[in-house]
Amino acid sequence: MDKEYDLNYIIEMKKEHPCHLSKQWKIIRMGADIRIKCLGCGASVLMPRVKFEKKLKKVISKGEE
Repeated sequence: MDKEYDLNYIIEMKKEHPCHLSKQWKIIRMGADIRIKCLGCGASVLMPRVKFEKKLKKVISKGEE
């Protein structure tokens, strides 16, 4: 299953963030590593692209350009 995502996209991860407010994240940096920001509490997480793709559930919406 090929999931298309890019900078500023809103995505949903398989597991909920420990803040228990949201499974939704915004992609704020892309490269070999991807940084995502929790839309519930504002915390950001940096992870390798391979790990990110395993944890990604679905793309919710495209972000603003």
